[in-house]
Order: sequence, then C-alpha cells, then structure tokens
Amino acid sequence: MSRTMTHAWPTGAAIVGTVALAALLLAGCAPLEPGGSPDDPVSSDDSPGSTPSPIEAPAEPVTADLTIVVDATGEGATQTFTLTCSPDGGDHPDPAAACAALAQAGVEAFAPTPRGVACTEQWGGPQVATVQGTVDGEQISARFDRTDGCQISRWDRLAPVFGPDAGLV
Repeated sequence: MSRTMTHAWPTGAAIVGTVALAALLLAGCAPLEPGGSPDDPVSSDDSPGSTPSPIEAPAEPVTADLTIVVDATGEGATQTFTLTCSPDGGDHPDPAAACAALAQAGVEAFAPTPRGVACTEQWGGPQVATVQGTVDGEQISARFDRTDGCQISRWDRLAPVFGPDAGLV
C-alpha cells in the first residue's frame, strides 16, 4: 500500500493576512517622524543621518511670575526660587533660559497629561517640581515628575524652568 503525502500550502488569503500582520507589527517598531516619539511629539532627533528640523522662529516673549519648588532627589530636600519674565528676573539661577523655555513651550506645557493617553512605562528619575503663579495672565499650579514617558516629556519641555541643578541622573 502506497501513501501519498500532500503538503498544504497556505492559501492566498492566509499569505495576505500573514504579510499584513507582519507589516503591522513592524510599523509599531518603526520611527514615527524624524525626532518623533509617542511621548514627545515636539522632540528633535539629532542623530547622525537624521533629517534636520527647520529652525524654529524665536517665540514671542512671555510674561510670568512664578514660584518653583524642586526636589532633585525625591527625598524631600527642596530648593525654592522665583522667576519673572518680561523683564527676566527673580532669584532663579538662569532666568533668561527659563523664560525662553516658557516662551517656546507656552502655557499648554503646564497642562496635565490627558486621561486615556498611553505613556511608555519608563522611569526617568526621582525629581519632582511644582510651579505656581501666572504665565501670560493665566493662573498656573502644576506638578512635574519623571515617572513615565509622558511625565518625562513634560519635564523636558520646561527643564530650564526647574534650574540647572534639577538633579537629572
């Protein structure tokens, strides 16, 4: 008795489905835009071979009167300073850089991450900062930390506001 073995080749639909699944999986690993990331849509990519970003025009000056409290270690030892913009001043260690960061980021940088936004699960350090006061006439009361990708992006947008000794590790 002779047995004939047959090999079942995938059908056209199975091949198309497999290719589509592979493409979707690979798309999740591909870079978004030059410099883009799911957590920081305003980041830039300075890696070799990347497409240079257009130079951003200087932001309009911002008016601000803020009190910033920074815990660089997450252990409760805080540093407090004031910042005013237009004119730049206060006892902030670098008011010009802080006011430039505020002008570039805008008042929106103080908004919390919206509910339902997926953030990468990464830890950026123990730093915590609070900012209270006014920016362009709007009342500000915001907390910043580095507990996930979204929070790290929020921190990074305003890093000069937290001072040069914010303790980034």
